[in-house]
Amino acid sequence: MNLALFFDPLADDEHPASPTALAAYAARFTETFPDWRGADLAILGLDEWRGSAAGAPPAGHHGANRVRERFYQLQKGTGALRLVDLGNLRPGLTLDDTYQRLREIVAALLDANTVPVLLGGSHDLDYGQFLAYETQERPVSFAVVDARPDMAEPGPATAPETSHLRRLLVHEPNYVFSLAHLGHQQYLTPPEVLVALEKMHFDTMSVGAIRTDRRQAEPLVRQADFLSIDLAAVRWPDAPGYAPANPFGLSADDATQLCWYAGHSEQLTSLGLYGYRPEHDAHGLAAAALATMLWYFVEGFYHRRPETGFGTYRFLTYTVVLPGNPDKLVFYKSRRAEKWWMEVESLGDSAVKRVVPCSYEDYLHASQGDLPERWIRLQALLG
Repeated sequence: MNLALFFDPLADDEHPASPTALAAYAARFTETFPDWRGADLAILGLDEWRGSAAGAPPAGHHGANRVRERFYQLQKGTGALRLVDLGNLRPGLTLDDTYQRLREIVAALLDANTVPVLLGGSHDLDYGQFLAYETQERPVSFAVVDARPDMAEPGPATAPETSHLRRLLVHEPNYVFSLAHLGHQQYLTPPEVLVALEKMHFDTMSVGAIRTDRRQAEPLVRQADFLSIDLAAVRWPDAPGYAPANPFGLSADDATQLCWYAGHSEQLTSLGLYGYRPEHDAHGLAAAALATMLWYFVEGFYHRRPETGFGTYRFLTYTVVLPGNPDKLVFYKSRRAEKWWMEVESLGDSAVKRVVPCSYEDYLHASQGDLPERWIRLQALLG
């Protein structure tokens, strides 16, 4: 597949970065299209806003390019770096054409074991990111970070960015196994939306819960195949790059930590950073925040370590005896990191079993004789 046909090249740097900065190591599409098949990560710039109720930013305000200016000035992290920047995607004739274009491009990158990073545009573009996983014909888990679940009823008067999550969940064929929605603010979220997600046995974690202990978000990110982040989940003082302004939300520290979790997770194979509107970012603070989030994702990626072979010397095994059904739960803890997993066996069919990410708190709950909420939700999904 000739991906170069879908992208516009980037302008040459007017201000060369230092030899230790990321710009000196990344292969960017300026004249020659980079070798994306031999890369670990690939950045795709997006400037598609037809799904936004507010429309496109004023001419000359290209969000992905603003973030790039900050990102490539940052210092290279540890280890090797095989990062390519494919340039900016040419939108399709219609918004649906853009979704399908993203589907094909992201699927090609996934087949090459190259992790796509989608940067810019409205949040509904994660529908194209999602469609790429349909080609794998397997159950898919994903995580969304947003100030509110975008579950509006689709219709002619509804902007796609307010209904894209519903569209993902009702898409046919349905390969969705699990969803984790992180960072919602309850005063912005209709109660019936949270009830609906709970009935579907999906995970939700409010901004308050993350701010209290963001480590509890790590297993939810670790079980995801892809992560989609709307900048609107980050409070305006930390990232003034969206409208309407919101003084509350995740801190920039919270957002970068979530990106580190995503980069460090071996299961996660794509990231989307959406919703940045540079016309609201006079001093480039939001661009700097997104550049740092991206830096932490890349750094997390290069700190990945294979976590396989449950029950081997790589893991400590903890068996908790329970008084009912099930009569026991099995947990695994990595010897190299503070990461926990839980074995979930279907009560209806003992042959159906999954080992899923969990937290130390889940183990503590089980040790006290209580079934962890995570086990209950997974049990319902396993059927």
